[in-house]
Amino acid sequence: MKLALVGATGLVGNVMMKVLEERNFPVDEFYPAASERSVGKPIEFKGKTHAVCSIEDALAAKPHVALFSAGGSTSKLWAQRFADQGTFVIDNSSAWRMEEDVPLVVPEVNPHTLTSHTRIIANPNCSTIQMVVPLNPLHKAYGIKRLVIATYQSVTGTGVAAVKQLDDERAGLEPQMVYPYPIDLNCFPHGGNFMPNGYTSEEMKLVDETRKILDDNTIKITATVVRIPVKGGHSEAVNVELEKPFNLNEVMNLFANTPGLIIQDNVQENLYPMPLNSHEKDEVFVGRIRRDESCENGLNLWIVADNLRKGAATNAVQIAQMLLEKKLIQA
Repeated sequence: MKLALVGATGLVGNVMMKVLEERNFPVDEFYPAASERSVGKPIEFKGKTHAVCSIEDALAAKPHVALFSAGGSTSKLWAQRFADQGTFVIDNSSAWRMEEDVPLVVPEVNPHTLTSHTRIIANPNCSTIQMVVPLNPLHKAYGIKRLVIATYQSVTGTGVAAVKQLDDERAGLEPQMVYPYPIDLNCFPHGGNFMPNGYTSEEMKLVDETRKILDDNTIKITATVVRIPVKGGHSEAVNVELEKPFNLNEVMNLFANTPGLIIQDNVQENLYPMPLNSHEKDEVFVGRIRRDESCENGLNLWIVADNLRKGAATNAVQIAQMLLEKKLIQA
């Protein structure tokens, strides 16, 4: 089994290596690739030291799987070249997500979209991944009519530089500004780039990707993305309007039987999901599950997950594992 990791020196790349080790993904030959300035740097993986190679060298190795976490421009430039030689590319950027012939995959939701012909596979946006895990069983059981989403997103979603801005602010140092404003003791409704319709690109990802993953373009969706000064994961307040009447006990039972989803919902004991507890976990956590009394067939959910793990690295590795399980990889 030959595996390449493009973007091995980045924040998500590091977590991908950790998840590959934890899940004991079979790797006989490992090719950590990054930009030219990182070539030659040592990287530890599965107890061995590997030298970072160029993307060209990783391509020449003809890996069975290539995990990409190096940004959209790199993915657009290189992913197809890997795919053309038979490599399964699992891409963590937004470059391929909305391409019609590229599956956008959350293994707990739509594994059926993985086939021997899908050589480029898109990892969805972190906020979308965690949200569709509980939404999928709801949609199957009752049909989703409308979603109103507010996210509270960790600085880790922006990368190492954003984490450093927060840490420097808390230490009283002069930070290198990644965000347009201070992030410590603050939050701002700005994730991604503002678009002509007044929404941000991060907000529109929640709209477009959710419809694609759930395979239903009729779902009405609106979203507001907010960045907050935490590191442990993204949180989402999701208001769901269902097509059919529901019973709360039935909803709880659906969630209890959904792989990868953990219910934390006991308000008497102040039990509800928080980034503090989702940090370095692979599961999605759901709580504050309650009927929306202002809307027929309305349901409120609070959804939290570690955006670097289930929202990125873990989901990508799960896709690779599923390719093995389906015997699509001929190693």
